[in-house]
Amino acid sequence: MSRTIALTGATGFIGSTLTRRLAISGWNIRALVRPTSTRSHLDGIPVQWLKGDLDDLDSLRRFVRNADVVLHCAGTVRGVSAKQFNQVNVEGVARLVHAIAELHDLPRFLLISSLAAREPQVSPYAASKRRAEEVLAAAPVDMLWTAFRPPAVYGPRDRELLPLFQWIGRGIAPVLGSVDARFSLLYVEDLAEAALLWLQRGCRKASVFELHDGQPNGYSWQEVIDVAACLYGRRVFRLKVPEPMLKVLADLNVLVARAMGSKPMLTPGKVREIRHPNWVCSNDVLNRAIGWSPKVCLKDGLRMTLKMFCAN
Repeated sequence: MSRTIALTGATGFIGSTLTRRLAISGWNIRALVRPTSTRSHLDGIPVQWLKGDLDDLDSLRRFVRNADVVLHCAGTVRGVSAKQFNQVNVEGVARLVHAIAELHDLPRFLLISSLAAREPQVSPYAASKRRAEEVLAAAPVDMLWTAFRPPAVYGPRDRELLPLFQWIGRGIAPVLGSVDARFSLLYVEDLAEAALLWLQRGCRKASVFELHDGQPNGYSWQEVIDVAACLYGRRVFRLKVPEPMLKVLADLNVLVARAMGSKPMLTPGKVREIRHPNWVCSNDVLNRAIGWSPKVCLKDGLRMTLKMFCAN
């Protein structure tokens, strides 16, 4: 009997990895896709593409119909105001829940959230991810749901870390966070493996799980730079960017983005996320629930990632 998974964000960095792994595992994939989305990198993978958007309830009704699982990977990481983030990250989840609530047989729901949701006061993005989880928790239906809170996820096709690795390859490493800050990381294939195990083993109650690559107490900026520099095989000069300068750059970036009508990545909220002293998480609860543990260490994950970056 075929199993149908309704997947949002299938063409994105994390979503495309999930799409490939789900196809290999034999899932019947139905992917919600905007008409403007590029999906050539998924050519040859059996996917039922359904044109629609998270703000279109009718397309969401078609999207979730007869699905065994809804895997919500879509979201926005760029913006300035709470409204910009909430339109996608919160209201999109609310509409999906609305569409699911109309069904007779309710699918399970897996939300790819963010570790930022642990600290909603830090930025509008973080607040939107926490609110999305709260929407699920308040769903007026008997729906089995889970939220994964990964830290920074990296791997091939990730463009957010590309500038940092390019600078390290040139011999300069911008240090944006504080010296004593610690943070966890996760290779994208390990995140996909966790999702597959959740699909196979499931959870009997609503749950929120943190997950990371298994490194106790996470990493410092220095440690990550050292690993990348070793892989490049060169000396790297560490350039510490003071917080006041980072804030000025963020303010200027917002002004430029507004003038150009675009959504910026570096914003005052993003600076607060970068400067937060503790983004370390634990795998213990998820491991007990489904038996997942990460397989890819930072050195191996960066080696696979840098192959793609260096090719460009």
